[in-house]
Amino acid sequence: MATKKFKGLILIFSCFCVLLVSNSFAVGERITPRKKLLKNCAYTVTIETTCAKGAETSNHISLRFGDTNSNDVLVKHLNSKHVRKLDPLEPEVLDDVPRKPFQACTVDQFQVKGQCVDSPVCYLYLKLAGSDDWRPGLAQVRVLEGSNLSSNFFYFRRYLPRNVWHGLDVCDKDVTPFGIKRKRKILGGKRH
Repeated sequence: MATKKFKGLILIFSCFCVLLVSNSFAVGERITPRKKLLKNCAYTVTIETTCAKGAETSNHISLRFGDTNSNDVLVKHLNSKHVRKLDPLEPEVLDDVPRKPFQACTVDQFQVKGQCVDSPVCYLYLKLAGSDDWRPGLAQVRVLEGSNLSSNFFYFRRYLPRNVWHGLDVCDKDVTPFGIKRKRKILGGKRH
C-alpha cells in the first residue's frame, strides 16, 4: 500500500514538473519576440547655445526625448557624447575633434544610442546639473534609421532652471473651443 502511494506521488510530481517546464517554454516563446523589438537605434542630437552673456556652461546636461508610444530615450551625461561643433550659419563641420560643448554662440552635435522610436520624436527635455547657468537656443533629434521619425526644432531661448527637467512636449494635444490643450507629462517621481 505504501508503494502505491509512493508511486502515485512520483506520478503527480512528474506531471507537475512536465507542466511547469512546458509552461516556462511557452512563456519564453512569448518573451523572445518582444526582446527583438527592443533594439537600439542611433540618433544625432543638435543643440544650439545662444550668444547671450553667460549662456555657456561646463555643467552636466541630461537629455530625454521620445515619441507618442512611450518610447523614451534617456541620456544622463550628454557632454560625454559630443561629436563636433558646427557653424551656426552654414551646415559645415568646423571640427571633428571633440571640444568642450555648450559654449556661447555654438551649435554642437551629439551621437546617441537608445531605444528605437515608432513614431516621430515629439518631446524633448533637458536637465542642467551644477552651478552654472545655460541658455540653449534650439534642439533637434535626427533618427538615423528613419528621417520621417526625426523631430522638428524645439525652441528654448531662456536660461534653464537647475536640477529639473525642462522642455517641450507636442505629442498629445486636444483641440478645444478655448484653444489647444496639451496633456502634461510627468517625468520620474510620484504624482501628488
